[in-house]
Amino acid sequence: MDDDGPRTADPPRPVNWNLLTAEQAQSEWIDLNHWVNWLRRTYGLPASVIPPLWHRHPELVWELSALHLHWLCAYDPDQHGSAPIGWHRDFADARQRLHDWVTTCGTRLDRDRATRQTRWPGEPAAEVIEEVVIRSRDEDFLTFVLTDVKARRTAEQAFYASMDGSQD
Repeated sequence: MDDDGPRTADPPRPVNWNLLTAEQAQSEWIDLNHWVNWLRRTYGLPASVIPPLWHRHPELVWELSALHLHWLCAYDPDQHGSAPIGWHRDFADARQRLHDWVTTCGTRLDRDRATRQTRWPGEPAAEVIEEVVIRSRDEDFLTFVLTDVKARRTAEQAFYASMDGSQD
C-alpha cells in the first residue's frame, strides 16, 4: 500500500482473521501493518492508542482491521465526497476504544504482556503473565507473522489430510 491507497485493486472487504488461509493472512498482516504505520505517523498517535506490539493483542487487531476497512471504503474513488468526514468522526470514536483496549491489555511503548483473561468459576487458574521488554518491534512483527502463517499452513495441511483419509 502506498501512503494514499491500497496495494491491490481488490474491492475492500471485511477481514475475518479466524477464517484466513495462510496466504491470505500473510497478505493481510503486511497490508494492515503498513496502514497502521501510516496511520500512527500521519495522526501522531501515541503508544497509548497504538502500541508497538498491537499485533499481539487480538482486541487491537480487530479494531484496527475494522478501522482500516472503513478507511479504504471512505477513500474509495467511487465513494460519496462526504465519506472521509464520516471516517474521521468514526476515527475519533475508534481512538477512544483503542485507548481503552491498550489500558486494559497493559501493553506499552517499551514493554508488552499478554492481555489478562478473567477466570470464570470452574475454569482452570489463569497462567502467570509476565512483561517482556520490546527490543525490536519490526523483528517481533516478522516473527509473529511467520509463526501465524506457519500455524495456519499446518492447520490447512491437517484439514486436507483428514479429507484425503475420509475418502478411503
